[in-house]
Amino acid sequence: MKKQILNHQTIFGYFYAIGATVIWSGNFIVARGLNESIPPISLAFWRWVVATLVLLPFALKPLISEWVAIKKNLPYLSITSLLGITVFNTLIYVAGQTTTVINLSLIAISCPIFIIIMVRFIYKELITLNKSIGIVVITTGVVLLITEGSLSRLLNISFAIGDVWMLAASIIFAFYSVLLKLKPKELSILAFQLSTFLLGLIFLLPFFIWETLTFPAVIFEPKIVYSILYVGIFASLTAFVLWNKAILVIGPSRAGMIYYTLPLFSGLVAYTFLNEEINRIHFYSALLILSGIFMANREIKKC
Repeated sequence: MKKQILNHQTIFGYFYAIGATVIWSGNFIVARGLNESIPPISLAFWRWVVATLVLLPFALKPLISEWVAIKKNLPYLSITSLLGITVFNTLIYVAGQTTTVINLSLIAISCPIFIIIMVRFIYKELITLNKSIGIVVITTGVVLLITEGSLSRLLNISFAIGDVWMLAASIIFAFYSVLLKLKPKELSILAFQLSTFLLGLIFLLPFFIWETLTFPAVIFEPKIVYSILYVGIFASLTAFVLWNKAILVIGPSRAGMIYYTLPLFSGLVAYTFLNEEINRIHFYSALLILSGIFMANREIKKC
């Protein structure tokens, strides 16, 4: 019976990771689509304001009741807030100012590799042969997806300063994901999430004030408002809750493997909203990525 319960929890853990990745797939389109409409720090700031306001009615009571535990673990919460809330998503929006959605997706899937390396050193988790082969298969599928099977397209991909920012964001998100495994057990998901949102906003506030005084005032037209609501309610609140639960249930390595599906879901979002074509290359890429994820996860015994 206990084993059956654990199996059900593991299945739900994978669904949590998939749900977060599906939601985040639209974040790159927002990052790139609003690059001329709203400065990156302002977009990040209003994103977390919306997420905090939506979460507040549900998490205020747990936050108050668990206040002693929050104060006790303030250093840990401050580090996770700074990495996951203040810096990570802000860097994505900074990167979106000068690079393409293709490059954002290409660099973003380096995150699971950083997770595996960090987990190896922090939690002493072995990098098995199956996991190594799985990563190679996944990477092949991602490259096939991005290049559409054309070597010349891969060779002609150009890189900008935004790519460096996106690489930094991937490393930071990997570290954030690894740290989530250390979440104090006395803190509920709601209290943890609200406290990190609030701390992340506090750390972001000075930079937001500087940007507001430096750049022209933002005109909140409907496109900007809807985008902020999306990234605030879904890409911030919903996706982060799902991702945090996935890390706690299946661990950072397994969740990191699911993150490789990001380009697949980004392609589906582009097909749905931008009428971009889906062809056989996408099918073969999906097959390789999913096969690689299955192979990489087969030998993971614990996280």
